[in-house]
Amino acid sequence: MSSTLRTAYILQIHKNPEQVNKFIHQLISDDQADVYVHIDKRSYEQMRNKILKNEHVKVLDQAVICEWGDISQVDTTILLLREVLASQKDYDFVCLRSGQDLLVKNGFKDVLINNHRNIYMTLRGVDKRNSGLMEINWPKIARKRYTSFHPVRVYRSMVHSLYRKGINLFPNQNEWHKGYSLFNGAQWFSIPLEVAEYMIDFIDSNPWYYQYFENTLCPDEWFFHTIIMNSHYKVDVVNDNFMYVNWGETIETRNSPLDLKEKDIKAIEESSSFFARKFDEGVDQLVIDYFVERYCFGKSHIAKKETATSNSS
Repeated sequence: MSSTLRTAYILQIHKNPEQVNKFIHQLISDDQADVYVHIDKRSYEQMRNKILKNEHVKVLDQAVICEWGDISQVDTTILLLREVLASQKDYDFVCLRSGQDLLVKNGFKDVLINNHRNIYMTLRGVDKRNSGLMEINWPKIARKRYTSFHPVRVYRSMVHSLYRKGINLFPNQNEWHKGYSLFNGAQWFSIPLEVAEYMIDFIDSNPWYYQYFENTLCPDEWFFHTIIMNSHYKVDVVNDNFMYVNWGETIETRNSPLDLKEKDIKAIEESSSFFARKFDEGVDQLVIDYFVERYCFGKSHIAKKETATSNSS
């Protein structure tokens, strides 16, 4: 029986259950992890019985409509974190990923074992170019992804442009406590279990905090970063979430990662990332199968243990 602590993966998914199952298999095949899955409410009935049945996979009964740019992204992550904590299992880390991610390199479990206090998340600078996402009150219609020219995108651009010039037409009226600074970065993270416990305790003890973010734009890229970076845990943050992403540059693609294809394999494998996104079986099945057949969460760790056991016998 291994004495190594298990890792909890929390997944936000909304489509492609067969592809999700391949990712889950990568995570649990070496018996080093448990997976907690939230299915978007719009897809819940169609998908809930298609997710891999396994003692190490838990599909949440509760589901919310999880929309880009909206507080529902935060709500979903909070639900998943609470589910992990309710299990009362002594995990080492809690890792947030999506259903369109894959493992693209072996050895991530080794990183967690050897750096048990580190917090892995990306951090970006905060200034007038992006602070308006938090300091402006954005109506629901503005908190949506538009992949083509749309009047709402023009509205967002105009309101944000005025904000950068010092004119905030629609300020966020919710309370923000002095002494706290805003931080942001990519949504995905890997955090020690005790940090997950701290974040949930903070949210429950400070209702003003969640309220501030309710009408902000893309709060999932600020909410958890800001909690951690205003705590004593900030010294443990490593500015890396190990995620390979290709960002689009056109008006249609710049708000979303590009779909990865077979032609991207070389660049992905040459990167330092253990994960990549986003993959879509409807776009390129071959690239998905390539990584699924080669990489697992605990593979390097298991191999080292087997070698040590063999040498001692």
